Amino acid sequence: MRLVFAGTPDTALPSLRALLDSPRHDVVAVVTRPDAQSGRGRKVHSSPVAELAEEAGVEVLRPPKAGDPEFLERLRLIDPDCCPVVAYGALLPQAALDIPRHGWVNLHFSLLPAWRGAAPVQHAVLHGDAITGAATFRIVRELDAGPVYGVVTEEIRPADTGGELLARLAESGAGLLAATLDGIEDGTLEAVPQPVDGVSLAPKIGVDDARVDWSAPAMRVDRLIRACTPAPGAWTGFRGRRIKLGPVRPAPGAAALAPGRISASKTSVLVGTATHPVELGEVRPQGKRPMSAEEWARGVRLTDDDRLGEGS
Repeated sequence: MRLVFAGTPDTALPSLRALLDSPRHDVVAVVTRPDAQSGRGRKVHSSPVAELAEEAGVEVLRPPKAGDPEFLERLRLIDPDCCPVVAYGALLPQAALDIPRHGWVNLHFSLLPAWRGAAPVQHAVLHGDAITGAATFRIVRELDAGPVYGVVTEEIRPADTGGELLARLAESGAGLLAATLDGIEDGTLEAVPQPVDGVSLAPKIGVDDARVDWSAPAMRVDRLIRACTPAPGAWTGFRGRRIKLGPVRPAPGAAALAPGRISASKTSVLVGTATHPVELGEVRPQGKRPMSAEEWARGVRLTDDDRLGEGS
């Protein structure tokens, strides 16, 4: 089939590579978000998907909006059979959805109808799911509600971060997407409507949502920090400033500490929660490099009055 692939971040690269290598399909163009500033120098960079497409000699389309008339006209001229989508990052209007004869097929990183929305992997970790996965479905106007072609499942490991889990799903999902497109071309695969029960929403997790609440149970603190690693990055207040935190380790055998209270030794830094303490891992103060919790504690010279969670 003639394909126009839509995607933007690194997460989409395994799928794009799989389709570029497929002997059955021809990726004739890529749709991605416009170039944007990134990094400390705030230089303008192309998206990872755009860079890979350009290396492969594939046309790159960067519409500010997917409903722009110039983009829609170009898409009609390309005349794709199908448009696979992985983490494109923008809404698709009906005018765009109507162009490919087999529609737009999205690879979504959850077992639909669970976790519809922008942050399915983070919410699966945050809510303590044991199993998640990826699903391919035909895009309709309602958010992530289209009929499903296929799924793959993935166990959520006890120490998984959102980033680690997403990386595994991006790889297994690439195979699922390629197989889905094969089945659509063969006429052997039909999309099945999602059940009306079991719908849950996964809105974007922002910086404010990533603030650690030390009055929550240790399990909740652990899940929040892992869900927000690497993005947007869990954080807490300390002496009126923010520090970012890497994954912690629950320490149910440690002596109880009041929520936010810090107990540091040469080998560990413990922080109290509503239940048992957690052991800090990596700490990143504002404007400084990441460091171990022990190194951080030595540098700030903790006092008995210090608490995590105070100020921001």
